[in-house]
Amino acid sequence: MRFDSYHPAINFIFFTAVILAAVTFDHPVFVLLGYLCPFLYSVALEGRRALRFDLLLLPLMALYTVFYAYYHHFGVTELSVNFVGNHTTLEAIVYGSVLSVKIASVLMWCRCLHAVISSDKVVYLLGRCCPRLSVYVAILLRMAPRVRERWQKVEDARRCIGRSAREGGAAARLRNALGAVSVVTTWTLEDFMGSSESMRSRGYALKGRTAFSIYRFDNRDRCLVVTLFALFTVLLMGVLLDQTRTLYATRIQINPVSRWSYVFYAAYVLTCLLPLGLQLAGEWRCRRLIRRASEG
Repeated sequence: MRFDSYHPAINFIFFTAVILAAVTFDHPVFVLLGYLCPFLYSVALEGRRALRFDLLLLPLMALYTVFYAYYHHFGVTELSVNFVGNHTTLEAIVYGSVLSVKIASVLMWCRCLHAVISSDKVVYLLGRCCPRLSVYVAILLRMAPRVRERWQKVEDARRCIGRSAREGGAAARLRNALGAVSVVTTWTLEDFMGSSESMRSRGYALKGRTAFSIYRFDNRDRCLVVTLFALFTVLLMGVLLDQTRTLYATRIQINPVSRWSYVFYAAYVLTCLLPLGLQLAGEWRCRRLIRRASEG
């Protein structure tokens, strides 16, 4: 029951919705929830690698907040004056921190998207309407892991002859690193040429060409779509009632929290954590079946 086992269209709809929400929602509660949910989901998907990436974003968020507050001077709550006479305001600091959290949330959602939506799903979704774009996107999605793998192979080979990027003095390391970059770049360009010739030989862009697909929209997908759109409807009601909006210019104006606000908060959390819940439920079911088989 992993989320990536569902239909690619559902994956695309979900990530489009949560990234759009992370960009547009300005209320502090929604911003905080929109940061914590992709943090948890990315760690559940990729473990320590995602945890290191997410923690690395924290100092970058702090630097962006300081930079934003230093160069933007709106607001009425003055805190200090810099050496050129510009005022640092509380409103600018708060809005800078909100923007930094939103940017980090989008980056973490994009990391989850990269882990869930594979290149074959991209080709399936875009293959019929715009086949050339689907090929380009699929190549871009595969490029980062392939370049990293090729870099490791080149480094292992050059280490055997004493030309690794970690050996020698500063000048030697720089020279060896540039040599490895040249090899990896040439290898990648040759692979691009081979891929393009291969797709052209198969007649990929010809009109009326069909493709095999393993994806089928079954009853499980229909149930998930109904659940998602029910949650989207509740969130849309919150947007129409201005529950996701906050003004930071001149004065910070936050809409008062009512009992309906908690409904919108819960709907947003359920929407963002739905893939994580499906993954945990699938793992629990798998462990239960293994335990039942071992006992039997």
